[in-house]
Amino acid sequence: MIIGVPKEIKTAENRVALVPGAAEALRADGHTVLVQRTAGEGSGFADDLYEAAGATLVADAKDVWATADMVLKVKEPIEQEWPHLRPGQVVFTYYHFAASEKLTRAIMDSEAIAIAYETVQLPSGELPLLTPMSEVAGRMAVQEGAKYLERFYGGRGILLGGVPGVLPAEVVIIGGGVVGTNAAKMAAGLGAHVTVLDVSLERLRYLSDVMPANVDLVYSDRHNLLELLEIADLLIGAVLVPGAKAPHLVKQPDLKRMKKGAVIVDVAVDQGGCVETIRPTTHDKPTYVVDDVVHYAVTNMPGGVPRTSTLALTNATFPYAQRLARDGWRAACQEDHALCLGLNVIDGRVVYPGVAEAFGLQLSDPAVLI
Repeated sequence: MIIGVPKEIKTAENRVALVPGAAEALRADGHTVLVQRTAGEGSGFADDLYEAAGATLVADAKDVWATADMVLKVKEPIEQEWPHLRPGQVVFTYYHFAASEKLTRAIMDSEAIAIAYETVQLPSGELPLLTPMSEVAGRMAVQEGAKYLERFYGGRGILLGGVPGVLPAEVVIIGGGVVGTNAAKMAAGLGAHVTVLDVSLERLRYLSDVMPANVDLVYSDRHNLLELLEIADLLIGAVLVPGAKAPHLVKQPDLKRMKKGAVIVDVAVDQGGCVETIRPTTHDKPTYVVDDVVHYAVTNMPGGVPRTSTLALTNATFPYAQRLARDGWRAACQEDHALCLGLNVIDGRVVYPGVAEAFGLQLSDPAVLI
């Protein structure tokens, strides 16, 4: 198989979908690996490392797209890349389709095979290809939130952990999954007082056993959320409905309850966000203000720490990419139900329920199309 790795062109995206060691393993399996020049530089992987691994360097992205049977990416194809997509071509990457009907219809029109990292799901319910980036994003949410709480950036001028004689900041986290758990650990480690909301009592009981004393666990309902908005200095949105649009739990009128200069970091922005006033931003323009509340909504947060993110991501994605290359997407998805759940669009037809539901599209059975 010919496997292509184009350079990511989303704003301030420096991750790469394949590291040199993985390229070498694919070459050892007998595959051809095409890597666009400088694709790995943002993550610290120079072109000569890919050449030494046996990859073929290609100057232009269009040549990668035109030749590759399977394209490995980090972020969804953006509008400039849509014309390059071909019928039957496998594109393995993050998509978050439910947040963008335009992207969904573009991939449908291309008749490419869209396998989404974020919906590959193990029998346990774990999302193994989303987990590493959720870990990074959860930790970064606190790091970025602490920065934008500084007065210079429009925040309240609060140090997250306080100092002796001065209370620490109040951090409220909506969602106790991977993002929320990592955010809580970071915020608690910095000395903040943290409250995590979740609808799963089982999850709350688990978190009560592993979290430090400065983390409180609260059942997530409308009443509790509104009360906590009034005390929050930093609000982190960490709600995930796999493959579907995130619910708007914080409505625009709710912002009036929040303190002037409070900060919202909505990690769920990739799936539409759990704050009604959230809209996607970029690393070069990460924030905006609504009702005196700072909103941070960068859709590729882990791209800000590309070396860490690339290594964490490819550790998880490579075994699946290797299987797809070895067996072809049909056989690989027939043999691995977790990978089959990654299928979102096949030959122009939507096969993932959350995506079909988000836009009122017809849902096809992937087993029939495979």
